[in-house]
Amino acid sequence: MPTTRDVSTLVAEAALDRPDALAVVESGGRSVTWAQLEEEVARVATGLGAAGIVAGQRVLLAIGNRIEFITTYLGVLRAQVVAVPVNPRSTPGELARMIADSGSRVVVADRETVATVRDAVRLVQAARAGDTDEIDAVLVERSHDPRVYVVGAEPEDGEQAYAALRAVAPRPVPPLPDPEKLACLLYTSGTSGRPRAAMLTHRALIANIDQAAEVEPPMIRGDDVVLGVLPLFHVYGLNGVLGNVLRHRAKLVLVERFDPRATLDLIDDEAISVVPVAPPVFAYWIEEDHLRERLGPVRLMLSGSAPVSPELIERFTATAGIPVHQGYGLTEASPIVTSTLCSRELHAGSVGAALPGIEVALRDEVGHAPEGDDAGEIWIRGANVFSGYWPDGDDGPDEDGWWGTGDVGFLDESGDLFLVDRIKDLVIVSGFNVYPAEVEDVIREVPSVAEAAVIGVEDPVTGEAVVAYVVPEPGSRSETVEDDVRAHCATRLARFKQPSRVELVDEIPITVTGKVQRGRVRGMERRRSLGLLE
Repeated sequence: MPTTRDVSTLVAEAALDRPDALAVVESGGRSVTWAQLEEEVARVATGLGAAGIVAGQRVLLAIGNRIEFITTYLGVLRAQVVAVPVNPRSTPGELARMIADSGSRVVVADRETVATVRDAVRLVQAARAGDTDEIDAVLVERSHDPRVYVVGAEPEDGEQAYAALRAVAPRPVPPLPDPEKLACLLYTSGTSGRPRAAMLTHRALIANIDQAAEVEPPMIRGDDVVLGVLPLFHVYGLNGVLGNVLRHRAKLVLVERFDPRATLDLIDDEAISVVPVAPPVFAYWIEEDHLRERLGPVRLMLSGSAPVSPELIERFTATAGIPVHQGYGLTEASPIVTSTLCSRELHAGSVGAALPGIEVALRDEVGHAPEGDDAGEIWIRGANVFSGYWPDGDDGPDEDGWWGTGDVGFLDESGDLFLVDRIKDLVIVSGFNVYPAEVEDVIREVPSVAEAAVIGVEDPVTGEAVVAYVVPEPGSRSETVEDDVRAHCATRLARFKQPSRVELVDEIPITVTGKVQRGRVRGMERRRSLGLLE
């Protein structure tokens, strides 16, 4: 049975049980107790109502890892409004598209994001006035002119300080009537060429928190201090970490930016015992001196959001002396599907067995179970699965509750899952999704570019990196094309989406319908890496 219908209720329960215990600590020194956190959540929930925001409307959060992200997110959920957490490092164009697509009526920014938010809002306003076509017309149709609230910086004309969103006297909010109501929209690659928002209900969020709570040995205990270095806008940080910290009433130590050495110092200073990270962290830390001593307080490391090589995990475990448990998850699964904590025994390369309450099955290209030990597409079913993509629920679970992930894997006799490949062309950089078609569209905007193809390649630090193959326009100076591409991508794409390498070629293989043959481009990359392609 679910613990509650609403994630924010977990804060109220913790405030009654442990009012004076620290709930969240920022690496810079600010902190709140459970009682203080509950008061702030209640103030925001009441303030949203006073501002005229009603249930079902959307509030976009362009905030880094700070206390106000947590209070705003939970206040939005309590007010039965829909949270739209986005990458704080998005470009104005990316942010404008998400503001318009989600129909957000409020945007909350902080000192790091407010300049980008202002540019994005102006772009939305221009699109609504018909002064630009940079945003698709279908998105403009469901857009609103959003109000901007600013955390930690002076608001400009037409904006308000974050304090204005906090009611002076919080009032009780009626309990959530139906856990099937939409709780948040999280932008991900989906199954199409551009990012789409996965629709996660209150039911899905709570279900995954409860499923993780049933894992033995436990991922998080009530006496744990948990590292909050994963970005809270990402589903892994949002529900995989924050949600489970709330459930167990542990202490969360927030880190706004990952710095290998400073984060190791923080682990020692705060006696952090659980360290959930993305795979690139292992590559950064394995070269650090005295790693075993510096990770002394840690009892458990959790890795997710992207595959990590068994060899790196083996080296890290031998060096640090700490078990690393891997998992497999997706935004659409809220996010955790499997964990090696659920495995009967550890197997190199495994991402573990399914959490309690989650079913995993494999299907071949015609929807049947693959023969013998053959790999197949991974399908999942459980109360944690999303309700489809915004705004119409497209491409969601089938009538029996099963959803195809687009990932390929195989199951061993014990039920452990091994990832093999992806059906989708998704590239995962430091745990963040990059869809090649989105990057290609941006590169094709460059006047000196005739055609472009984007693929992912292995990277020892980020897991994968983006590589662009580019055909210059006839007459273009080849020595400037790469600079043109890099400069344009820097203005239009978040850093993790930008190509790490640009290769100039005479032609790119395409199908008769004009689609890039990405498999052949990957073949070009392999030949280039072997020195067979000039």
